[in-house]
Amino acid sequence: MPKASVCEPVGVDSTRPSVARVYDYSLGGKDNYQVDRVAFEQIRRVAPRQGDVSRMNRRWLHRVTRYLAGTAGVAQFLDIGAGLPTVINTHEVAQLENRTARVVYIDNDPLCAAHGRVMLAQNGFTQFVRGDLLEKGTLLANREVLRYLELDRPVALIVCGLLHHLDEPTEVMREYIERLPQGSYVAVSHFWDPGEENPELHALAGRLQHAFTEGGLGSAWYRTSERIRTYFCGLELLEPGLVHLDDWWPAGPALQARPLEALMLGGVGYKPTSLLSLR
Repeated sequence: MPKASVCEPVGVDSTRPSVARVYDYSLGGKDNYQVDRVAFEQIRRVAPRQGDVSRMNRRWLHRVTRYLAGTAGVAQFLDIGAGLPTVINTHEVAQLENRTARVVYIDNDPLCAAHGRVMLAQNGFTQFVRGDLLEKGTLLANREVLRYLELDRPVALIVCGLLHHLDEPTEVMREYIERLPQGSYVAVSHFWDPGEENPELHALAGRLQHAFTEGGLGSAWYRTSERIRTYFCGLELLEPGLVHLDDWWPAGPALQARPLEALMLGGVGYKPTSLLSLR
């Protein structure tokens, strides 16, 4: 697998901001330190409603999971970059649709893994494994993951808010998609740069990208929709395609205007049972 750098996990170090803990704070969680709150407030100086974007991302994850576990009938989920457990997690949504749905969470941060294992101690269909998206052979070859997932039937691969922390994830995603069983799904949400079609938002995306780096959170790449679409590596995108998060299977009409800083897109790809469809 090609090398694609990502910010090293911080764990319990309270002197450095952690992507997982900053995201927890942005959602209103309590598993964060002052250094994480300072880092997020730096981002909010650029985008005051960035917390709304985090909540939009979480709602998108819930809708995607509900669709996949319900309508699509997927019974196995691999949620990579799961972060810290928070209110309403992937397994809770999936198991409302199918009480025996298996969910394996992955995160490379030891703090996330420790919290996750405690939370899931009483749930026999859900596991939290410490691992990395970039590990050799992919997580679909990880022995611990394969204790819980069966690769002779469909899997829903979820990479929610993760790929924008990688320098270039196309080949990484290609290897995962090649290894996924036919009939599987891939769900991706990613920071978005509208480019020349909207110079004002393009400039904002640049400032946000800079704010993540300056805040000590590593890279956070804002990319065009064309670039993000390549991460599905030829999969069939479900309608309505790669769109604003709140436009993907919305629960109803928008109750408030979309924040200016809602620079994030999401989509779900399907790996057909006939590989000829991917050519």
